[in-house]
Amino acid sequence: MLNVFKQIFGTRQTVRLEELIASGAVIVDVRSKSEFASGHFPKAVNIPLQQLQKNGLNLPKNKTIITCCASGMRSATAKRWLDDNGYTSVVNGGSWQNLANH
Repeated sequence: MLNVFKQIFGTRQTVRLEELIASGAVIVDVRSKSEFASGHFPKAVNIPLQQLQKNGLNLPKNKTIITCCASGMRSATAKRWLDDNGYTSVVNGGSWQNLANH
């Protein structure tokens, strides 16, 4: 039965965030500046989602980019935008607090 569901819905590859972080991935926190100031992953850069189109293209295309936010919704939108603009290695890290656990 499990194989039937895998065939219908596909399988999602598990991404090991700690390995990506250790290998030098760029972490982009897309929350507002005030949210970022209240707490963030130490290595993250803050580019609020609204400003991503303006500043996002300054991100390196030769590195993995991990997007994060409060819950994973804005980071999913950011990932989609980066994917659509030629970034080939983008991962939605979900909540920034997920990253803090790695």
